[in-house]
Amino acid sequence: MSLWINTKRVARYGFIGFIRNGFVSLSAVLIMSITLFVVAGLMISGAALDSTLKQLKDKVDVSVYFTTKATDSQIADVRKALENLPEVASVAYVSREEALAQFRERHKNDQLTLQALDELSDNPLGASLEVRAKETSQYEAIAKFLEVQQGEGGAAGTAIDKVNFYQNKTAIDRLTSIIETSSRLGSVITLVLGLASLLISFNTIRLAIYTSRNEIGVMNIVGASRWYVRGPFMVTGVLYGVLSGLIVLILLYPITFWLGPASERFFGTFNVFSYYTDAFPRLFITVIGSGIALGALSSFLAVRRYLEK
Repeated sequence: MSLWINTKRVARYGFIGFIRNGFVSLSAVLIMSITLFVVAGLMISGAALDSTLKQLKDKVDVSVYFTTKATDSQIADVRKALENLPEVASVAYVSREEALAQFRERHKNDQLTLQALDELSDNPLGASLEVRAKETSQYEAIAKFLEVQQGEGGAAGTAIDKVNFYQNKTAIDRLTSIIETSSRLGSVITLVLGLASLLISFNTIRLAIYTSRNEIGVMNIVGASRWYVRGPFMVTGVLYGVLSGLIVLILLYPITFWLGPASERFFGTFNVFSYYTDAFPRLFITVIGSGIALGALSSFLAVRRYLEK
């Protein structure tokens, strides 16, 4: 019963301290709101970057073009060999007829090319395989595997006309570099902003605790336990975090709603408002959880100075 009574007292004193130090509490909430807004912004921008990179990755592949005399069994052998590679995510087959239809669609406004194509007695295009790797850095290994197949001179290898990896190598290498750089940069930015946010929130909450330094001194004199002294300030810090998180989540609704159409035009398929609504549970847990952790940790560290006296 004593533990329950002490817990209620600590919670009540923390709430009273939050209300009593109105101006300082408002300052702490505003600072933490900015901090949590940065956290939410990093989540949203990270999701936008991932979506954009995924779109780019989906447009990159290695195409294996076969001769017009390649048989279905030769193509099937090459396809099976590719599908057995650990680097390969998928292999799509494009028949000669589909290749011809795609060629006509791409050149539908070029009447001279279509007219020349119609004059041919047979389809000049061979079948092909469109190979997608699990990671963009793995395309070179797939291309080298196909080169080995061609060099061995087997039935399947001789059916391969060309592989378009080296025509796309510059774009693939650049995309790989962008993905690796963005991943490292995102981690560094998150770490730096996290430390800066903790420092700012710590100093703001320390100001709030400074106003109660005499009260802390009295409790130390009468023999109050460290957790009994620290508890109300940690409760106040948690209240700062919860209120700041709710403010951020509420403000994000009109902001993302306004930015939604523009973000979709800029990023392609990523709509920031759709992300906000779809990922709201994760945003709620992350923002509110970060606010609670930030407020409690800042209060814990800030009051420590007065407990050591």
